[in-house]
Amino acid sequence: MTPASHAAPSPEAAAPLPQPTLAATARIAPRHHAPELHAPTPGATATLIHDLRELFKVKVVGLVLVTGWGGFYLGSLQSGISSVQVGLLDTLLGIGLVSAGAGALNEALERTTDARMVRTADRPLASGRFPLAAGVVAGLGALALGAFCLLLRTNLITVSLALLTAFTYVAIYTPLKRVTTLATFIGAFPGAMGPMLGWTAARGRIEWPAVALFAILFVWQFPHFMSISWLYRQDYARAGIRMLPVVQPDGLSTVVEALFYAVLMIPVSLAPWRLGMTGVSYAILATVLGLVYLVYTIRFAGILRARSEAESRMLARDLLKVSVLYLPLLFTALMLCAVGKG
Repeated sequence: MTPASHAAPSPEAAAPLPQPTLAATARIAPRHHAPELHAPTPGATATLIHDLRELFKVKVVGLVLVTGWGGFYLGSLQSGISSVQVGLLDTLLGIGLVSAGAGALNEALERTTDARMVRTADRPLASGRFPLAAGVVAGLGALALGAFCLLLRTNLITVSLALLTAFTYVAIYTPLKRVTTLATFIGAFPGAMGPMLGWTAARGRIEWPAVALFAILFVWQFPHFMSISWLYRQDYARAGIRMLPVVQPDGLSTVVEALFYAVLMIPVSLAPWRLGMTGVSYAILATVLGLVYLVYTIRFAGILRARSEAESRMLARDLLKVSVLYLPLLFTALMLCAVGKG
């Protein structure tokens, strides 16, 4: 569950009104009739689907589900059982709903600041297309339903961790973004919980391999977030969100933090191999991927001497793209190279 889009008029506002057909004009209205019920237009349906995707942060939920699946798969392998089971679907459904509910509540709390940023002003609550009450009810409903699914199909540890994750994201990280740059560090905790939840759902307890998976997600987020915060630093400043590039606009602290965690990413990504979860082939792949991530982070340091804003944004955008590719590739390597203990 992690900390992104801005206002343009909706497609429906500019669309021409539908013209009556010949059959409609020829129809004779009865003396006493009820108001006609009109089916939603394709444009309205598409807008609703788009708004729901934005409200529930479907892209973020997708990342949580991928890492949650990885945790469940590896936990099942440690137990000597197949991860292809009903329990996997139940777990992912519960995790996905909790994540979606937290995302909706986050947007409800941030609707005012979202409205000030170009990248987020078109979100349904920020733009006013959804009433606040609808967003809050949808968020709480998804959160409660997800927790119920996890309680019914997994165990109390997984439910407790899922609710703690949602609470940290909504009640601690979200308001802190306007107070301190430490919010990014705190927000990395709920952002890293996906594989931990998958593992505890499969194994019923917190173990060192689960902590290793958590650490991978935790460390990965910092170069990723630094690239985003540099790209949208003017937006964040306008909204009063205290990201590092806003508080220290020269970019030095942003680069230092990104580099520190990119270097740390290599030994942390090797932890599953050190714990006996994988073979040596994973260690080789993880090292190569970590070095690529580090190279692009070093390249990102070029923002300190960029000759133009366009060059600076290109360097940040390239790191962002690599970070988005790095994580699924690393988890794919983990799952393909994993060994079970039975």
